Parts: sequence; structure tokens; C-alpha cells
Amino acid sequence: MSEPSEQAVQKENKMGRQPIGRLLFSMSVPMMISMLVQALYNTVDSIFVSMISESALTAVSLAFPIQALMISCSVGLGVGINACLSRALGERNVQKVNKTAANGLFLELLFMLAFLLIGLFATVPFLLAQTRDPEILRNGTVYMKIICCCSLGIFTEITFERILMSTGNTLLSMTSQLSGALFNILMDPILIFGLFGAPRLGMAGAAVATVLGQHLAAAVAVFLNHKYNPEVHLTLRSFLPDPGIIRSICSVGIPSVIMQAIGSVMVYVMNRILISFTPTATAVFGIFFKINSMIFMPVFGLNNGSVPIIAFNYGARKQSRILETMRLSFLTAVSIMTFGCLLFEGIPQHFFALFHASDAMLAIGIPAFRIIGLGFPLAGFSIACSSVFQALGKGVYSMIVSICRQLLVLLPAAYLLSRSGVLSRVWWAFSIAEGAAFLLSAFFLWKVYHHILLPLEEERP
Repeated sequence: MSEPSEQAVQKENKMGRQPIGRLLFSMSVPMMISMLVQALYNTVDSIFVSMISESALTAVSLAFPIQALMISCSVGLGVGINACLSRALGERNVQKVNKTAANGLFLELLFMLAFLLIGLFATVPFLLAQTRDPEILRNGTVYMKIICCCSLGIFTEITFERILMSTGNTLLSMTSQLSGALFNILMDPILIFGLFGAPRLGMAGAAVATVLGQHLAAAVAVFLNHKYNPEVHLTLRSFLPDPGIIRSICSVGIPSVIMQAIGSVMVYVMNRILISFTPTATAVFGIFFKINSMIFMPVFGLNNGSVPIIAFNYGARKQSRILETMRLSFLTAVSIMTFGCLLFEGIPQHFFALFHASDAMLAIGIPAFRIIGLGFPLAGFSIACSSVFQALGKGVYSMIVSICRQLLVLLPAAYLLSRSGVLSRVWWAFSIAEGAAFLLSAFFLWKVYHHILLPLEEERP
């Protein structure tokens, strides 16, 4: 067996010996920026849509579960591609690397075809299940059909970004995301309001700007892979389906898709509950989800940075480095979410000003933000715990916490509170769910600490 390369030794030294604070910062910040860009992408889109009308904003909120499901499928499958591609790269199996990338793209395109069919045949039934308002239906149908039928961009973009990430090119991956997001922000007002001689497309303009941004990001990601990623080469022969590789990708990717899709189910059911009071409540929830994602996404980026550090040092049996990473992750995550809580408690009206909120929306939204924001610090702890569980091979704990938070606790609580006929009580379901997730996460963390971390023996120098 050959000696490890100098580059491999340096990587080991970085993961096993670099000061935890600097290491966590260097690995987390690119992912935090990348995820924040994705959140900004969706938020700016809704800000411009709100300039059309409140009904248009409500329509986007009702269509969002399908849009989120699309992202969940592309990102979840991308996790499988990333894991299998990284494994093939570690094995130095060039043929397997190329076939994994090609088969991953093949699977993503199959999902794209599925959403094309949803756009063509399921858009109207999906929206009718939530509302009968003709203006909301008209706006939602236009937006959702374009988003679903032109989903090639998002699936191609995610695939090639994951290929870049698998080979360590996280900055290039971030570049492609930034290009798409900035282009979408630029084109939104131009296509919605017909600026600079462009046609005034209204709701269709918002959807077209989104898919154009996704296609541009995909083109940039493909170019960056071709130009700067010599480790992966796609050929026509490599696109032949390989059952073993497809099975490997799906074994990792499909559970991730399911985990990601939980959020889509939650949004759909909450929309059904809230619209029974008033469409304005659904619009408020849509705004909350956009702003909420901008606060949560940096914490998820922190998770992505901490998982490999904890996992590496777990393999090296370096207990003190694991505990230090956990301490800094918990402190950072809770601090970010506490800052978000203070924003939701102190200046909720400024968030709604971005969306040109009516007095009716402010009357519903300001109390809603203040109630929901109370659970943010607890959420920070739970999310940080999930990275520990994943890194130590206890991903099932993360799944259980996520299902309990978004499905088993939140939705029944929201439904029962809605039966009181008082809309403001429904928002308490979010804080109740975060409290339950906090207790469950703390219990699982106790188990992990006593059964996995305490028995570790420190590696002797």
C-alpha cells in the first residue's frame, strides 16, 4: 500500500490539529453564504411579487410547497451524488467517478420530467385543494406551471454544484449560485413591471425570472466543471444506467429527499389551516417562511461545516476536539437564533414593510412573528444537535426530531388551536413544536454523550 500523499497528510493535520475555532469558521462560512444566497433568492422574488398584489403573494405562498418539494428532490438526490462521488474519488476509481456523476445527472433529469408532468396536469387540482379564490387561482396557476415545466435549470444546477462540492471546489459552487441569484434579482422587476422595453409579464415575469436565474446558474456550474474540475469527465458512454451506482445514489439520496420533503408537507397543511381563517393569514405565513429561512440558513451552513470536523475526530478518537467543536457549534447556533428572536420581537413591522403589507396583514403578522420568534433559541440548539447526531452515525435521531417538530407536534397543535376560532393562537404551535424538539434533542444528546463520547479514549501523540 502506498504512503499517503503530502496533500492527504496536510488535510489530516487540518482536520485533526488546526484550532477548532479557525477550522469551523473556514469550513462553515462558504456554506453559510451559499445557503443565505438561496434564501435571499426566494425572499426577493416574493418582495417583487407583493408589489403586484396581496393575492399574488398568497398565490406564491400556496404554490411554495411544490417549489420546495422540487428543491428538496434536487438537493436530496444531490446529497446521494455527493456521497457516492466522494467515495469513488477516494477509491481513485476514475471510471466509477465519471459514471457516478453521469448517473446522478440521469436521476435528476428523471425527477425533472416528473415535475414537468406535475406542472402540466396537477397544478390546478393542487391549488383548488387550498382555495377557490379566482384571482389567487389564476396567479398561482401561471406561476406554478412555469416553475414546474421549466425545472431543467434547478435540477442541472444542483447536480453540477454537488459535483464541484464533491471535489472540494466549494467556492466555485458558491459562484454559480450567486450568479443565478443576482440575475434573478435583476430580472424580477424588469419582467414583472416591463422595465427598459421588456414586456410587462406580471406574475409570469416573476416565474420566468426565477427559471432564467436557475438556468444561468446551471450554465455557469457546467462551465466551471468543464474548465476547472479535471477529476470528473462526462461522456455519452458514462450516461448508460448502472443499476449498482443508481442503487448507491438512491440509498443515500432518497432518505435525504424524504427528510427535505417533510417541510413541504408541513407548509401545505399549514396553508390549509390558515386559509380557513383568511387568505391574508396564508400570505403572512409565506412572508414568515421567507424571512425565517434567512435566519435559519446560516445555522444549517454551520452544521455542514461542523459535521466533517466531528466525524473526522470521532474516527481519530479525539474526544476533546469533538467536544470543543460541539461547544462552539452550540454557542454559535444559539447566538444566531437568539439574534433572530430579537429581530422578530423588536422590529417585525420592518419585515412586512418589505412586502408592502396592508393594515390587515400587519394586524395578523406582527403578533405572529413575536409569538413564533420565541422558539428560535430552542431551534438553534436542536439544529446544532442534529449535526452531532449525523457526524456520529446517529442520523436517525435527527430524522426523528425533524418529523416530530414539523409533523407530529406542529400540525396537530396547529389544528387543535385553530379549532378555538382564534387565529393568533395557531402561531403558538410553532413554539410548542420547538419546545418538544428541544427536549427530544437534549435526550438524544445525553444518550450520545454517555454511550459514544464518554467511552472514547484520547489519542496519544
